[in-house]
Parts: sequence; C-alpha cells; structure tokens
Amino acid sequence: MARKGRAARLTERAAFRPPTGRTLEESSLTEQGLAAPEKKTGRILLIACGALAREIIDINEKNGLDHIDLTCLPAKLHLYPEQIVDAIDGAVAKHSAVYDKIFVVYADCGTGGALERKCAELGVEMVAGPHCYSFFEGNETFARHSEEGEITAFYLTDFLVKQFDAFVWRPMGLDKNPELRDMVFGNYTKLIYQSQTSDPKLVEKARACADRMGLEFEHRHTGYGDLETSLTAWAKGSSSSGSG
Repeated sequence: MARKGRAARLTERAAFRPPTGRTLEESSLTEQGLAAPEKKTGRILLIACGALAREIIDINEKNGLDHIDLTCLPAKLHLYPEQIVDAIDGAVAKHSAVYDKIFVVYADCGTGGALERKCAELGVEMVAGPHCYSFFEGNETFARHSEEGEITAFYLTDFLVKQFDAFVWRPMGLDKNPELRDMVFGNYTKLIYQSQTSDPKLVEKARACADRMGLEFEHRHTGYGDLETSLTAWAKGSSSSGSG
C-alpha cells in the first residue's frame, strides 16, 4: 500500500468526526460524546463538552428550555486540549446551516485563549471562565478564592469523580506506577469536590479519591453556578430576538 503524503495525513487528522454516543453513561460521554438529535426540534443548538451533558439536560428540564438541542464532543478531548478548537470549528460548520443560533458550552479549558478567538471568528458565544471548576463555583467566587491563596487545590466535579481513573489516575500513569503519587501531587494540598448534585455516595467516592492522592478533602456543593446563568440567559435572549 502506498504511503500517504504529509498533506493527506494532516487533512485526515483535521477532519471533524461527529459525536456518535446515544446515552448519558459516563464512559460513553467520555469516548463518543453525545450525537446531535436526528430530528432537530430546536432553534438553538448547544455544542458542549461530554462532561457537562447531564448537567445541561437537567438545567434545560428545570427551566423548561425545550427549544434547545444538545450535542456533546467526547469528554476525553480535555486530555488533548489542543484538539478542542478544531473539534468546535468542525461542529459549528456541520450544524450552522440548520440552527438559527449555536452556543459553545466550553470555557477556555486549557486552550490558552485559542477557543475564545475561534468562537469570535465563527460568531458564536461561549461560556465565560477559564474552566468548568470556575463557572460551577461562579467565576467571581472562584477568582476570589484564587486571590486568597487557593492555588494548591485539585478540583473534581460530579463527572470527574465518576471518571476519576479515566481522567486522572491512568493519564498520569499512576495505575502502573503508584509510587509516583507523591511526586505527581506533591504541589497540591487538598482535593476540593465541587458537587452539582446531592449524592452522599459521590461525596464518599470523592473522599476516597483524595485519600488515594494523599490530599486533604473538602466538599463544596456548587450546583450549576454560572453554567445555569449562561444557558438561561442565552435561551431568553434568543427567544426575545426571535419574537419580534
């Protein structure tokens, strides 16, 4: 078989692969994301991280936002933040002919401002904040904690507690080299679990994660924070603009 040229290989890597997941099971959201609905019913599409799927669906149901559709990119892109921008670019291109409005439910997420620049270029709005830990707590509150010295905390959300091994333990090589734990987490002093739902079992699982990491444990129930504020504002703004 002839070897493909460099240009062809780069084109293949850049090609957008639509999410294929059909369930809210965490491992599926991590690997396959959440496919866009086949029968599109909304004027608004949210292109989100798979780690936020359950929260977004709950927010939409809670606030009666039944005119909003959702598709999620695989949550594992957070392990390769340089790929997030191209994935968003491809997703917007795929869906922009169908939807009146598209919003991106990602924060900066390690892209160094590249995602914000891409969204501005595409004319789509994204969630404000450096990462989901910040907007779940509330960006102003999170910034205040950081200014007060909370810079040695390791954060987990509901999703990340459930997917701790897939997103933390294995990517850092601790499944094969557990003796490296103290070196990997040596600059941290505590694990802060930001819960979105009230689930005692998840609190205990998060506490066990802190024990595995050799860190102190703190639990903060944040709810949905600025994520809910953003989604409801987008829905209200789009409804108002479409009613005239």
